[in-house]
Amino acid sequence: MENEFIKIFDDKRNVIGVASRSDVHRLGYWHETFHCWFVTNINGKEYIYLQLRSDEKKDYPGLLDITVGGHLLADESVQDGIREIKEEVGIDVDFYDLQKLGILEYCVINENLIDKELAHTFLYKCEHQLTDFTVQIDEVAGIVLVELKDFSELWLGERETIQVSGFKIDKEGNKNMFAETVGKDKFVPHDTLFYQEVVQKIKEHVTS
Repeated sequence: MENEFIKIFDDKRNVIGVASRSDVHRLGYWHETFHCWFVTNINGKEYIYLQLRSDEKKDYPGLLDITVGGHLLADESVQDGIREIKEEVGIDVDFYDLQKLGILEYCVINENLIDKELAHTFLYKCEHQLTDFTVQIDEVAGIVLVELKDFSELWLGERETIQVSGFKIDKEGNKNMFAETVGKDKFVPHDTLFYQEVVQKIKEHVTS
C-alpha cells in the first residue's frame, strides 16, 4: 500500500506530479481522497453509519470514522472511488446514486504523518441494516449507527458524549453487537470544522 502512487497538488489545487503514498504523508502533499457518508431513516429519525477502524490500521486504529473513505490513486477518477464502498463495507452502490457534498479540504498533522486531503465527499441515502454490512477486516473492525441530531450536537459542542450502537468483528470473524457512550476522543481527529461542515451539508440533503 505504501508503494501506491497518488497525484499531488499545490495549495491552489493544481496537479504538480505524483508521489508514493508514504511520501505523500511524510512530506505533506495535498492529495485526493474519496469519502462517502451513509445515512438512513429509522422510525422518522435520521441516522449516520460510521465505520470502526481496524485495530491493525497504521493510522488511527480502533477509532470511529467516515462510513467509507480511501485514497484515489494517480490513474483513478473520482468515480473510481466507488470501489472503496464494496471493498470496505460490502455494499454495492452505483456512483449515480450518490449525492455530491463537494470537495472538502482538511489537514491533520501528528508525529506519524502530515495528512492534507482534498476529499471528494458524497452522501448515500440507504435502507441498509447493520446485518447487510460485510466489512474488510484488515481495514474495518465494525459498523455503528448514531443519530444525526446527536452527532451534530457533539461536533457543535452542545454535548460531551453520544450513544453509538452496532457490531464489531471478533477474532473468529463473528459479529458481536454492542452499544457504547463515546466522546470526540473516540473519533479520527479530523478538524472540528471539518465535522461541522459535513454535518451541515448532510442536513441540507436529508431535509430537502
